[in-house]
Amino acid sequence: FNEEIKGLAAVSGVPLGNIYHARNLDFGLFMGWDRKTHTWTITEKLKPLVVNVDFKRNNKTVFKSTSFAGYVGMLTGIRPKEFTLTVNERFSVDGGYIGILEWILGQRDGMWMSFLTRRVLENATSYEDAKNELAQTKLLAPAYFILGGNQTGQGCVITRTRINTLDIWEIALKLGRWYVLETNYDHWEEPFFLDDRRTPAMKCMNKITQANITLQTIYDVLSTKPVLNKLTTYTSLMEVSTGKLESYIRACPNPCNPW
Repeated sequence: FNEEIKGLAAVSGVPLGNIYHARNLDFGLFMGWDRKTHTWTITEKLKPLVVNVDFKRNNKTVFKSTSFAGYVGMLTGIRPKEFTLTVNERFSVDGGYIGILEWILGQRDGMWMSFLTRRVLENATSYEDAKNELAQTKLLAPAYFILGGNQTGQGCVITRTRINTLDIWEIALKLGRWYVLETNYDHWEEPFFLDDRRTPAMKCMNKITQANITLQTIYDVLSTKPVLNKLTTYTSLMEVSTGKLESYIRACPNPCNPW
């Protein structure tokens, strides 16, 4: 039945409606380069700490997360059958250092972005609830929140300053936008030419086409260099309808981009 439904969707142009959400987590830039192994020191130290965790309430899973052992914030998570959520760092002139300093001095009441994602994963019960909280809560640092829902067209990138939301970029099937993709740059701006992961990732997605998207083909996209690079600690794949969360510790064999 599954293959028949896929075939009908492919020839009719009617989307399946299943929402996939995947990410590479890159971390450790400029935190020490090992000349012998050609790797980032912090990136390699983080890889053994990658864990998948079920968070339960009354012995029932509320959400699942890919995290690092000992880290209480959430960077990647799924509430089965409800929504999926990841967070990306956003670089800005009015960046996180100012917010953190003001927080230390008691002059700001914003939240750490990964603590907000945890609160949303713990308490929000729908895509819309999650989107509203991610868009409206004051933060200590700018961020990108990538949110997926459980219905056709429910997927967006929320571009945040510390204080407000600049943009909510959503899937729009009528406009031919069947996916949204975030690589640490505002989607309306060109990425820095030395760090253009967006162009190859979009090229791969467009070549696959919507009809052929699966977790396996998305994994292939995230395994394409420089989308996969020396900073990549793990790849996570999520399917909200089944509650599936798969994570893989990654290595990028040479030749490989440092970022």
